[in-house]
Amino acid sequence: MKPPMPPSLRDRQRAETREQILQAVGRQLEGGHSLEDLSFAEIARDAGLGERTVYRYFPTKEALLGAFWAWMQNQAVAASPDKPKPRAMPRVREAITAARDTQRPMRILLATDAWEPQVNGVVRTLTRVVRELGEMGHTVEVIHPNQFKTFPLPTYSEIKVAIGVYEPVQERFKAFEPEAIHIATEGPIGLAARRICVEWKLPFTTSYHTRFPEYVSARLPLPLAAGYAYMKWFHKPSGRLMVATPTMRDELTQHGFRNISSWSRGVDTEAFRPRKDGEPDVFEDLARPVFLYVGRVAVEKNIEAFLGLDLPGTKVVVGPGPQLDELKAKYPKAVFTGSKSGEDLSAAYACADVFVFPSLTDTFGLVILEAMASGTPVAAYPAPGPIDIIPNSGAGVLAASATEGLREACLDCLKLDRDAVRAFAERFSWRACAEDFLKNLQPYPEPEKTRFWRRLRRLARVRRRRPEPA
Repeated sequence: MKPPMPPSLRDRQRAETREQILQAVGRQLEGGHSLEDLSFAEIARDAGLGERTVYRYFPTKEALLGAFWAWMQNQAVAASPDKPKPRAMPRVREAITAARDTQRPMRILLATDAWEPQVNGVVRTLTRVVRELGEMGHTVEVIHPNQFKTFPLPTYSEIKVAIGVYEPVQERFKAFEPEAIHIATEGPIGLAARRICVEWKLPFTTSYHTRFPEYVSARLPLPLAAGYAYMKWFHKPSGRLMVATPTMRDELTQHGFRNISSWSRGVDTEAFRPRKDGEPDVFEDLARPVFLYVGRVAVEKNIEAFLGLDLPGTKVVVGPGPQLDELKAKYPKAVFTGSKSGEDLSAAYACADVFVFPSLTDTFGLVILEAMASGTPVAAYPAPGPIDIIPNSGAGVLAASATEGLREACLDCLKLDRDAVRAFAERFSWRACAEDFLKNLQPYPEPEKTRFWRRLRRLARVRRRRPEPA
């Protein structure tokens, strides 16, 4: 009888990697994490491996926990105080392939209820990231409201809500066969994509763009707790919840959200730039200084906190929204220009003296970077977004609190160096934003991905062949 062949180097590496993962699970549980709180991201970080590696060995949490309990039993049976611990082998294979894997072209599906022609920071972020991903060689399929029947959102007619989306979204999943899935919003399209991912056991990520509970509470008589309960339910199955700032991450952690990771933002420093000598001043007929607001004119943006300030010069509001007519009537001395885009918007930023950001419900405030890129300093309340960008930047001033000090911040901004403001904004790029997004994605690992979509295609063919009942 031939003696058994010794395990190959590759087999030993596989066994060692599996051991690393299971040991990391044990450390996570010893550290106080419950079974429900275990995340592939934290396990991979603890084990010193890539997330894809963990998914490759254990495609689902059930598989991981089953292997862990079996491993624990083996450890208990084979435990020996004199047995030396195995020496860790170098992770040569991961070191060689990690960089190549992160840059491998992927098919990425993005599901969002916010898309053009909406004009807001969420849409600008998503459209620009999609463009950057395309330039990096990835194929992105966007599922958005323009592909479905819609109706205007009550109290906000500019936003269209898609209806009857579940089955069409399901067909788009099947046709595209995505390798990675990101759900950007919590509306009907996001809900449909979430349901499909949960039912089909597909890994996916989500992002937190708007402080939805505060947004709803500002418009409807609903407590914040109800909004956060919905948001926690929506994002719970997500492999990673992407947020724009550390403050937003800490705030969501306090509310019980898990698997949170950072996703930076960028700004187009060519489209948004300081006014050059000889270029027209679009505010030359207005009394100086000009204090500018750009964004939706809506109650959750807290614009009245700006318009009610006792400031010299002129207040200018750029943007559409449901509160526009009301505020025009209430503040006749302010200038309301309506919506602006392209060069007109860039000129408004560049010709203002101070940009004022009074919102308390945003998660970042992309307009802050656009103003800074134009050389215009920013005055804001110490809310998520401004509190992460402005301190020690030399590009803006924060108010003393979330209710007081905005006037003083506006006046202090007049003393700032506009060249220094521009220099600070140049640190932010859309390419870095897209790279952050890619790192946070959780692609369906090979070969499980190939088997899944092949099985789904086979089922579809079988169903088409079935004879119609007589």
